Amino acid sequence: MGKISRRSVFKGSLGLAAAGALSTPYIANAAAKTASVWWTQGFIPEEDASFKRMVAGYEKASGNKIDYSILPFVALEQKMISALQTGDTPDLMSFDGIQTTLVLSAYNDKLVDVSDVVATQEAHLNKTGLLSTHLYNKVKKARSYYAVPYKCGCEPFHIWGDLVKEAGYNIADIPNTWDARWNWFKPMQAKLRAKGMRRMYALGLQMTTNGPSDGNNVFHGFLIANGGLGVGTGIVTPDGKLHLDDPKVKDAVVKTIAYMTDAYKGGYVPKGAISWNDADDNNGFHAKLFIVDFDGTISTELAMWHDQKKLAECVTMGLPLGNDGKPMPAMVGYIGGMIPKAAKNPEVAKDFMKYVIEPSVNNTYLKAGLGRWVTPFPETARNDPWWLNNPNKALAAHLTPYVKEAVLGPTVPDPLVFNPAYGDVEAQQVWGQSYSYVYKDGMTPEAAAERAFKEIRTIFSRYSV
Repeated sequence: MGKISRRSVFKGSLGLAAAGALSTPYIANAAAKTASVWWTQGFIPEEDASFKRMVAGYEKASGNKIDYSILPFVALEQKMISALQTGDTPDLMSFDGIQTTLVLSAYNDKLVDVSDVVATQEAHLNKTGLLSTHLYNKVKKARSYYAVPYKCGCEPFHIWGDLVKEAGYNIADIPNTWDARWNWFKPMQAKLRAKGMRRMYALGLQMTTNGPSDGNNVFHGFLIANGGLGVGTGIVTPDGKLHLDDPKVKDAVVKTIAYMTDAYKGGYVPKGAISWNDADDNNGFHAKLFIVDFDGTISTELAMWHDQKKLAECVTMGLPLGNDGKPMPAMVGYIGGMIPKAAKNPEVAKDFMKYVIEPSVNNTYLKAGLGRWVTPFPETARNDPWWLNNPNKALAAHLTPYVKEAVLGPTVPDPLVFNPAYGDVEAQQVWGQSYSYVYKDGMTPEAAAERAFKEIRTIFSRYSV
């Protein structure tokens, strides 16, 4: 799951009854109208089929029509940016975790306020999801809801259990603190190479300067584990303020840069990781180029859905404790629908989104996609056994830890939702560049952090929140 940088183009019946109790039933419109919709293509065919069934259900219930286009998220992001610039937009656009465009569009007053839509389920939606869509508008000088969150995803650990066993280790012995977990895999590299796996690496760390979101997500995982980002605290706080002078933030950034670059210089990370795109770590994992990956959603696992033997060799794990031994929150990305101000039928678009976030409808839609995206309703996750106790044991092994991390444990949004300037930081790959200052230019992690801080302060000076 991920946000594309602006530099490169500019994640059962019982359950339905329980989920349905969260809200009043959807009420159809009286007057039939048509809304044009751009929707993100699913990672697996089941997701697209589920969306089409949901559209058909809405059309039958409302009498309205949905004229939709389903596009891969890269192409959709490019098309959204162009449409928002020209004003030739559809009535509704979904974004698959591509929050930079959403945040900047809200900031520049290009989106319709959808607070009335969110209000229909606000009491039941995950709080991080609400934070992720409650954005600052520089024209109105205030925050409001500019997207409707309908699904979410986070970064779990993906581990080749068979390689762990082949190296002579037991997955049950994996440490439960952040750095210790990563370090546990390092000795396995030499053991597996000695058995003839000469191209094997221990860690699939995304440390690219090439512009995808995965590198930023991995950085934030380390930042959280080191105490530099937490619930309501850290590098950017909910008031939009930057906190680079906070000793905890400084220390966390330095430790993160040091760990990533030490792992790379030590040969535990594939050499190409410094220029990976968002798909490269997935492809590397599937090719068994490395033992462990930290990447968004369980798309890694679901890509092997039709190869059950290989799927069984993969282990999905949620977050360990932070390096201080305390629970660390997961950074969760929320996907939503946003309505451009240039929309011709914004009311129909709003009506459709009210239908999409009606809990029973939403639950059916997401489950048909095998849970790659998680319900934004914690009550649904707890009450519908499909999410935490799926009868399909092969799916449950991966789904259960993923859902617990995404909606049932402590969570935080990407800091960019608090200030669009941080979206620019991510788009310009400031953190990926900071690694290069160490492994390429010979800087210390402390010096690399200070250089990154200087760049970040310059970026933030261009924004007013």
